[in-house]
Amino acid sequence: MLVLVLLVSPAAAQTGYVEVRSSSTALVDDVYVASTRIQFQLSARIEEALASGLALRVQLDYTIERRRRFLPDSDVAEVRVVNLLRYNKVSERYTIRNENTGTQTSFATIFAALNTLGRVDQLPLVDAALLAEDGRYRARVRAKVEIADYPASLRYLLFWRDDWQMSSSWFSWSLDQ
Repeated sequence: MLVLVLLVSPAAAQTGYVEVRSSSTALVDDVYVASTRIQFQLSARIEEALASGLALRVQLDYTIERRRRFLPDSDVAEVRVVNLLRYNKVSERYTIRNENTGTQTSFATIFAALNTLGRVDQLPLVDAALLAEDGRYRARVRAKVEIADYPASLRYLLFWRDDWQMSSSWFSWSLDQ
């Protein structure tokens, strides 16, 4: 039994995962805002790529859908948040650049950087005026991690490999009005 545990645990540690742990919305000044918690466990290959100077693209996709009884659900709003995570060998620091706002922050450890990426607070999703008062709505979020900028010669080789990217499943909840 001990041998089986020792054989399985290194494989599990090397695969990595992304999981949306929780997400909710609140109405703030007539705008629905989201608060989300995500857990990142980078695979060994992605950590090696980050340490060698390649950037990671961390993307959050939010959708608001109107739920209809006899017709297919329709998308009301979509929000995409894109962050680039880099490691600087000279300063030995990790930086996160938000591609939506242009802001950049620096961290001493990968744990601190991933913890910050996994905490989204008060992200504006949709104006309440765009939603019908009698409608039923569902919000969903998904997180993706992938290598952002590898050389063009590697793109063709790495296209078939799925250990250079990770994605969570969709996390959905009812949008309370």
